[in-house]
Order: sequence, then structure tokens, then C-alpha cells
Amino acid sequence: MVTSMTGFGRGEVTTEGLTATVEVRGVNSRFLEVSSRLPRTLNLREGEIKEIIRRHVVRGKISIVVSIERNNGESTALRINPSTARTYYRLLTDLKKALRLRETIKLQHLLQFSDILEQEEGTSADEAEWEATRRALEAALVGFQQMRSQEGGELAGDFRSRIGVLTQRLNEVESLSRGQVPLERERLRERITQLIEVERIDENRLELEIALLADRLDVTEECVRFRSHNKFFLEALEGKEAAGRRLNFLVQEMNREVNTIGSKSSAQEISHIVVGMKEELEKIREQLQNVE
Repeated sequence: MVTSMTGFGRGEVTTEGLTATVEVRGVNSRFLEVSSRLPRTLNLREGEIKEIIRRHVVRGKISIVVSIERNNGESTALRINPSTARTYYRLLTDLKKALRLRETIKLQHLLQFSDILEQEEGTSADEAEWEATRRALEAALVGFQQMRSQEGGELAGDFRSRIGVLTQRLNEVESLSRGQVPLERERLRERITQLIEVERIDENRLELEIALLADRLDVTEECVRFRSHNKFFLEALEGKEAAGRRLNFLVQEMNREVNTIGSKSSAQEISHIVVGMKEELEKIREQLQNVE
């Protein structure tokens, strides 16, 4: 199955006087990376959010943005930590004395320290926020997956088209290769007769050299393996599992076979076809960078 790593989804849930909005964005990455921007009251839920993402996504750089808006003036699940506030006040007082400052320490100075406000644990407000956020996240992931699947389908269509082109060019290589051996045989005989007298030619040795030459020119094995890779590539496109890594491996193997075909053949026509096949494989490889 081909799924793009690029996508966007948004979910919104309103319940119990609050609205939770979640946006999910994904771009390509070799591994799964999840980053989140959460309200202070949901900081302790970051691990659970990442676990939900892992159940839906295999690879990609995923960004989660969560916002909570209260609709009825209900207070947030936060409280002041007086002990922490007093500690900061003492530290600021000591700093004021050390620097011989005259400025008065005000509340706005203390509020610069974020840990003076802390989340109340186990409150009903916290549970309501989390439940709304969880549902909004699931809704966002539905849209996110739909977008990724749609783009993945378009990529799969492009891959099938390019595999068809590669198969056609491989057929041309095989056809030209079959006619290359007789031509090279005749060229070898002509070169030998030009170098030595005809009556001194060792026909057995000549046939042996020709057989070795034919073996070096034969690309049947490479063509068979290339077709096998093509088959597995198309099967992976239709499979149910994430196919990105497998498809990348198959493209590497295809490229290896094409390089071997190019090194074996001395025919200009085959060399031109090999260059075209490499170009198609490079286009596939570039597109695969965005496949999960």
C-alpha cells in the first residue's frame, strides 16, 4: 500500500463547556518523529498523544498542535504554587541587593516564571479536556490519513506508469542483445584474420574466445532479475502494509541490474536505452522519498 508522508488533518470537539481543536501535519522523514504543542494542562498527556500517533503512522515527521477554548468562563485546571512563588521572590530580592537595584519587585516579575502556575492533578476539568482532545485528535487523524492515502494513490499510479516504461525498454534491450553476439563474433573473427594468417587460426581457441565473449555480453540473467524486481514492486503497491522501505530497496536492486547491463553491452543503442532507464529509476527514487 502506498501512503504519502505528507498530509494535514483537523479535528474539533465541543463538550462540557470547552472546545478542543487539534491540527495534525506530516512531512517526509526516514523515521517517525512526533512533536507536539500542547496547553499547559495537557503536558502530562504528551506520551499518550504520541502513542495514538504511533498506532496510525509508521514513518514521517508529525507535528501536533492542540488548543483548548473554554466557552462558559469556567476556570482552568491550574493553581498557584505559593512555595515556588516565595522562593523566586527571595531569589529576586537577593539579586536586587547584590546589584544594588532600587526597583520594586512586582507580581509581573514573578509571573515570568512559568512553574509558579501548575496543573491540578486528577481534576474533572483535566479529564474533560483530555477526553475532548483525544476525540479531536482521532478526528484529525481521519482527515490526515485520507489526505495521505489520496496522495499515495496518485503516486502509485505514477509508479505503475514508470514501471511499464521500464518493462518496455527492457524488452528492447533483450531484443538488441540477442543480435549483438553474432555481430561481435564476426567482428572478432575479422580482427583476428587481420592480425595473423588465416591458415594459422586455431578454430577451437577462436570458438572458446567467442563463447567467453558471448557470456560476457549475455544480459539474460540481469533482465530476469529486473523483471522479478518489477513484479515485486507492483505487488508491494497493492499490499496492505507500509511499502516505502521495501520499494526503496527494490529500486536500488533495479538500478544495480541496469548498471550491469550497461557495463556488459558495447552497443550504442543499448547504452542509450540504459541511460533512459536510469532516468526513470531516479524519478521513482525521488518520489519514494515521500512514501511511508
